[in-house]
Amino acid sequence: MKPIYLDYHATTPVDAEVLRAMEPYFCEKFGNAASKSHAYGWETEEAVQMARESIAKNIGAESSKSIIFTSGATETNNMVIKGIVHAAKKKPAHIITQVTEHKCIIESCREIEKEGHKITYLGVDHDGLVDPDDVKNAIRPNTILCSIMAANNEIGVIQPIREISKICREKGVWFHSDAVQAVGKIPVDVQRDGIDLLSLSAHKIYGPKGIGALYIAKANPPIRLSPLIHGGSHENGRRAGTLNVPGIVGLAKALEICVKKMPEESKRLGLLRDRLAGEIIRRIDHTYLNGHPTKRLPHNANISFSYVRDTDLIMALPELAVATGSACASGTNEPSYVLRALGIGEDRANSSIRFGLGRQTTKEEIDEAVEYIVRAVEKLRKKSLQYEMR
Repeated sequence: MKPIYLDYHATTPVDAEVLRAMEPYFCEKFGNAASKSHAYGWETEEAVQMARESIAKNIGAESSKSIIFTSGATETNNMVIKGIVHAAKKKPAHIITQVTEHKCIIESCREIEKEGHKITYLGVDHDGLVDPDDVKNAIRPNTILCSIMAANNEIGVIQPIREISKICREKGVWFHSDAVQAVGKIPVDVQRDGIDLLSLSAHKIYGPKGIGALYIAKANPPIRLSPLIHGGSHENGRRAGTLNVPGIVGLAKALEICVKKMPEESKRLGLLRDRLAGEIIRRIDHTYLNGHPTKRLPHNANISFSYVRDTDLIMALPELAVATGSACASGTNEPSYVLRALGIGEDRANSSIRFGLGRQTTKEEIDEAVEYIVRAVEKLRKKSLQYEMR
């Protein structure tokens, strides 16, 4: 019997309706969308265009031409950070981001620093929030981009995107948001939220792996990005490579379903999340919810279990599929850089588990999970000298 899955931040199962929408484009409608001379290419090109229009509509974009398809969020974020710097007229360029961004943003910034460009890494408060005034104060004459994620992948904290984007617009700085964990989970509207560039990924919203998209606002002057991948004129010259038509169709369908179900699903998952976190904190002493208590994704709970190492707790919980943090950072022995940025000490950071709830999560599973966690923590603490001497 498989464990109860509570790692929906890492990935999600493909929705059956999404799979049905994709199926014809594997065998029956297999044409290359770039083949303009025959019907096989025409029908897949039409499917891609319909997907662009659907995605644009569901994120509030002004035009389907604003949607560029990629292999996923890591490529998209690399494309934004590196592409905007390499296309910049101001050299060296300056970018503002924050210390709790996803690894692919942080490491992309580290790479362009090697080229002589400048990065400001803003700190966050003890709840994980960026202060918009810090963004304002960090802007320089050569600042070309501010990249702040909409919602954190470890602690679920939702950033004040609209306030930050307004500051950027007033200062003539492009605003990018990695919205991978937010899109489909909370309302995201690129025009209303003032987002110039936005990253999204299908496999976080019950779509297939290996497909993502970048929204680029229609602007005057236009937003210039140097291509990350060369080899063809695909995607208006911004991203070479044969289009993943089944994936594109799946991404559009997954987002459509998520947006439709969002009001009901967000409420349901929020209640289940509160039940999980509330029972754990009530029944187990020295446990703490990490991140802002209310400004967070409805399906996220990141909890520290003091006097217990997170890796030991996961090993003691074969009944649950959970993680210590980001899947991209798993396998390291270092405490989460996200939790450390909140001012959390190393011991507590090394005792934290990320719980991610999803579409298939039930109340019965949450109640079972609580019982497994209580028993596992009690068992491990009996072996802890620190706990005995507290």
